[in-house]
Amino acid sequence: MGDHPSRRGRTANELTDQIFEPPLKTEILRDEIYCQIIKQLTDNRNDTSERRGWELMWLATGCFTPSTNLTREVLQFLRSRRNQISTDCVNRMQKTQKNGTRKYPPHQVEVEAIQHKTTQILHKVYFPDDTDEAFEVESSTRAKDFCHNIANKLMLKSSEGFSLFVKIADKVISVPEGDFFFDFVRHLTDWIRKARPTRDGSVPSFTYQVFFMKKLWTNTVPGKDSYADQIFHYHQELPKLLRGYHKCGKEEAAQLGALIYRVKCGDNKSGLANIPRMLRELIPSDLVKASSPDDWKRHIIGYYNKNAGMSSEEAKVEFLRIIYKWPTFGSAFFEVKQTTEPNYPEILLIAINKHGVNLIHPSTKEILATHPFTKISNWSSGNTYFHMTIGNLVRGSKLLCETSLGYKMDDLLTSYISLMLTSMNKQKSVKK
Repeated sequence: MGDHPSRRGRTANELTDQIFEPPLKTEILRDEIYCQIIKQLTDNRNDTSERRGWELMWLATGCFTPSTNLTREVLQFLRSRRNQISTDCVNRMQKTQKNGTRKYPPHQVEVEAIQHKTTQILHKVYFPDDTDEAFEVESSTRAKDFCHNIANKLMLKSSEGFSLFVKIADKVISVPEGDFFFDFVRHLTDWIRKARPTRDGSVPSFTYQVFFMKKLWTNTVPGKDSYADQIFHYHQELPKLLRGYHKCGKEEAAQLGALIYRVKCGDNKSGLANIPRMLRELIPSDLVKASSPDDWKRHIIGYYNKNAGMSSEEAKVEFLRIIYKWPTFGSAFFEVKQTTEPNYPEILLIAINKHGVNLIHPSTKEILATHPFTKISNWSSGNTYFHMTIGNLVRGSKLLCETSLGYKMDDLLTSYISLMLTSMNKQKSVKK
């Protein structure tokens, strides 16, 4: 609060960490923090000190509540003060009582918000169709609530299967739905900082971006939710097709190419002559050289003309309906190196989807094996590997993969299995 002179300048977060880390770890200190802040806010004639005291009170009420014995006194104190922040502190304290205690001290975004006298934090969220929107996030917002808010605002039929992802440094990590949003981002930035120290010992700053995307495709049916198809499903499936991950015939590729062109250009035929130069944007990369550019052009235009009058929105759904028939629809694909199974190629394509873990030949795109989630008994991951046991823990077969994306495979497997168990439990309770 500036009442005690400090010898060196420190960042706001250094100070708030020092104040809030101990009470978050030791419950008995929480009352002490509230008592000290109230004491320093009582008859304080220094405007700067008082302003900072209210900033601390605002941050405290979003992190933890005092004990039952002290709660009434703190609320009485807050209600006796006539300012906007005290009213906001009462609301924050009630939300913290309802939603639970945070694990980490306030995030930099929260500290900066109250220092700039704003009690409303708006966070930008990016979507797969290259649009973005700002959403209000509170200290007590858990990832699940955040997902619901986004789904409601975008008028999606359900938020099931959707997740928030945080992109930081070179990683994109899914936010567990039960975590407080700011806790997770705080944990992530601290982890990256420790993993990548700077040479001069200074604290590196990491910017992050938040994405909202479809993660689990268990109940995804094209045409069932038009907004989800337009904003998410089409734009998330398109890159996988173009990278050549699916097994796709030349006819289907031309058909899909015509739909992709229609999404891009609608009924505008003036660009059709450019198709040979656009092939990488229309045809799977492994099939581009399977026909001459002029052959592709002829085929694509043929299908394009058949779809005359179709809107670009309808073309997106039609595109999804074709891919939906494939066993690899809605997959997350991983190129890995495996050494445990001599019958499989060393470089393997793994697709994780609603059917389980699929092992795919990277050249022919044939599915070599599908391991349903019910048969996977154990899995683990590290910085350079992903390990999985199929069947019995002792006599089952093992698959060890070299990959830097083990954390993503691990998380997907955990999430799909968790969703499967939840729906099984729901079915059981319905039968009862």
